[in-house]
Amino acid sequence: MRTLYMKQKVFSLRGRFTIKDADGHDLYFVEGSFMKFPKSFTINDVSDQTVAIITKKVFSFLPQFFVEVDGRDMLTISKEFTFFKPRYAIDAAGVDVQGDWWDMDFEVTKNGRSVGSVQKKWFTWGDSYEIRVEESEMEHLLIAIVVAIDCAKADQAAASSAAT
Repeated sequence: MRTLYMKQKVFSLRGRFTIKDADGHDLYFVEGSFMKFPKSFTINDVSDQTVAIITKKVFSFLPQFFVEVDGRDMLTISKEFTFFKPRYAIDAAGVDVQGDWWDMDFEVTKNGRSVGSVQKKWFTWGDSYEIRVEESEMEHLLIAIVVAIDCAKADQAAASSAAT
């Protein structure tokens, strides 16, 4: 098992942050598109190879995010129509997120088998997440899920603050 740490910088205009291992070494770099359409995040490894891309669908009634991992479309995160608490659905072949994923405390399974978990670290400056990878071939997918859900949450917060 491997543990990764993702910490976003609160005041980063470019939306760039790193994912580190338990020893503090950089493993992945996440860069968001700033003022570009469609909004997207690219995840690269230390050799600058793209391992995942998260793209927000443009011109949809409810927000939708498409996640591509290692060159393959893997999952879609879609906001569901609700009147009160925001709710999102994750659509992926054999991949399921169980737990409180809105508060970033969840387990990811593939075909019923646990492949990793995510837990938000509280009382830190900026959003910090601990990603536990149980199956190494699922590492890129787990990272992409965390970035995509965090992006969906940030969009929801921006929409809520704009509405008030």
